[in-house]
Amino acid sequence: MSTRAPVLPTDREAPERVLNRLDWHVLRRLDGILQGDYHSLFMGGGLDFAELREYQPPDDVRHIDWNVTARMDAPYVRRYMEDREVTAWFLVDLSPSMAFGAQERRKESVLVDLVGMLARLLTRNGNRVGAILYDNEVELAIPPRGGRTQVLRLINNIQRQQSSPGGAMTDLAKLLASAHNTIKRRSLVFVVSDFICVPGWDRAMDGLNRKHEVLAVRLWDPREMDLPNVGVVLVEDVETGDQMSVDTSDRGFRQRFHEAARRREAELAQAFRRAGVDELRLSTQEDLVLAILRFASLRSRARRRDR
Repeated sequence: MSTRAPVLPTDREAPERVLNRLDWHVLRRLDGILQGDYHSLFMGGGLDFAELREYQPPDDVRHIDWNVTARMDAPYVRRYMEDREVTAWFLVDLSPSMAFGAQERRKESVLVDLVGMLARLLTRNGNRVGAILYDNEVELAIPPRGGRTQVLRLINNIQRQQSSPGGAMTDLAKLLASAHNTIKRRSLVFVVSDFICVPGWDRAMDGLNRKHEVLAVRLWDPREMDLPNVGVVLVEDVETGDQMSVDTSDRGFRQRFHEAARRREAELAQAFRRAGVDELRLSTQEDLVLAILRFASLRSRARRRDR
């Protein structure tokens, strides 16, 4: 629960300034660490057929050729040449809960920086990026393109979308279903959300992950885990508009809040496992460079797992 402060147009950082800031403070540091080698981050899954051979664990069962398997009475898989060209999509949750956080560093601010930086890294290496922006309905679908102009377009459109607090709880399954119908070519798909939503989205994500490589990026704020002791406050569920007064000086209440947050963490971890996707957790207080390096590690482990 949180109180949403309105974000006025004058509060927004101009897209060009956002990108220049990211280039200066994030990209230069990544270049120094990775020495310009983003092969492990963004190398594609490959579309060029290389060979057909008998299945051997831990081969990806999605690559089984069922026609050949039926004829040979043994499972056979198709192997592909590595393809460095990547098409990436950002499925962006812009629901009201994304406005939570400190005034200078809300979840939606982290979202803009993360999407902007990943899009910059991708397009700088000749790849294409697109996005689907969502607030309980698909607000905008941006077809994938390359270049710096496309990155600025993504940043600008994400910043311009204004959610309407006080509606129904976010239903991410609708966003994932829309992506399933929209994205035709196998792609790298980032689902960027705080996952404060109705349950059941894991089934839709599992279906999307069978066609694409999906990574769940979960944004969170430390205050969602532990309430500070600031006395009696009025809190609002920005997803539904419900309000209530709570006494944060009550140690028992703070403990119950913490335990509820821990249960939600465990439920989310189970949902990601059911969906078969990796989760990249990103705090509003975390260094973006460290988050992208953790993403590189996730990609590396996933590629070893699929071989």
